[in-house]
Amino acid sequence: MQTPELPHAPEFDPDSSEPQSEELLAAAIARIEGEIAELQFDRFTAADALALGFRLVELGSERNLPIAIDIRRGDHTVFHVALDGATYDNDLWAAAKSRTALRYTEPSLLVGLRARRGGGRPEDNPMLDPALYAAHGGAFPLYVRGVGPVAVVTVSGLPQVADHDLVVEALRSWRHEAD
Repeated sequence: MQTPELPHAPEFDPDSSEPQSEELLAAAIARIEGEIAELQFDRFTAADALALGFRLVELGSERNLPIAIDIRRGDHTVFHVALDGATYDNDLWAAAKSRTALRYTEPSLLVGLRARRGGGRPEDNPMLDPALYAAHGGAFPLYVRGVGPVAVVTVSGLPQVADHDLVVEALRSWRHEAD
């Protein structure tokens, strides 16, 4: 007997121009805060950066995703690759999203979602120069327990929630393999 597929609960879509409820926005913020609490690591070495980067390459290649993948420690790039179909603009977006995650020490999607509370927009934040920062999903700090964020993992090339979700999927998979 086949299990019927349950309907997918609506989620906040930061790319939508349609009005969305504050409840959906609050649920999206809570989901990402939960991911931050879940995705804490004991270490992050150069070898770990390589393994995580290759995990993202594997996921992107299997799915034919046109993405750029970037892992940074501050301003130092420790892993970068552009898969087939990714463009120079994806590199620029990855850099801007990484800067946002580094500056706020939280995922770039979370920065953007929090800016939307009460009807606001990320572009309204005068501290986020759009030439340097992007409060769009895809950059996720790598948190080491007892230390805090030590690096940022970024994907660019998909809609912003999909970029974010791919990074989270890779972090979960990499954590499972590292354990």
